Amino acid sequence: MRIAILLFDRLTALDAVGPYEILGALPSAEVSFVGERRGTVRCFGGGLGLSVDTELDELTDPDIILVPGGPGQAALMDDGPVHEWLRAADATSTWTTSVCTGSLVLAAAGLLRGRRATSHWLALDQLPALGAEPTGERVVFDGKYVTAAGVSSGIDMALSLVGRIAGDDVAQALQLITEYDPQPPYDAGSPHTAPAHIVKSLREGDRSVLEGA
Repeated sequence: MRIAILLFDRLTALDAVGPYEILGALPSAEVSFVGERRGTVRCFGGGLGLSVDTELDELTDPDIILVPGGPGQAALMDDGPVHEWLRAADATSTWTTSVCTGSLVLAAAGLLRGRRATSHWLALDQLPALGAEPTGERVVFDGKYVTAAGVSSGIDMALSLVGRIAGDDVAQALQLITEYDPQPPYDAGSPHTAPAHIVKSLREGDRSVLEGA
């Protein structure tokens, strides 16, 4: 099973690496990190580099496509090589997936038109203009299209997808092996449960709250 994970500068690392840990453990999985050109891309923040090992035109028919998100997604919204690759690969893929704002890239390429989809909570309102129907769900299946909400939800998406592909026992075994047993110290993982002043600050683009200011 050939899995293509798209890489680009300023992606959010966990969007790609979280699903990689789960999907890459599928029997016979062959994971390729694809991009416009070989070499290292820098994740958002600049400290972590991930390596593109396969150029887009070298893998045009993967079984699973995964598009992560992150601030670098904004540079992929115009039609170009990435959109062309996505449309060609999607024509034969079994599953086309995204994490976080990766769904905006899929939608901009025309792949989510008329479909239910999710994204990071700060980006949900951008989906309608791109032809998709936004939901507040953590993982959304619509046919072969699977979209996940922000960052950490990519792990949930990957486990759900493994369940569809290989069965519940395999998915549960992978969940146990990775000891994915979330017990967060705060109930602030959703705009519905996080403190109102933090939600307000982030909606307004004020990131000083992240610096303790």
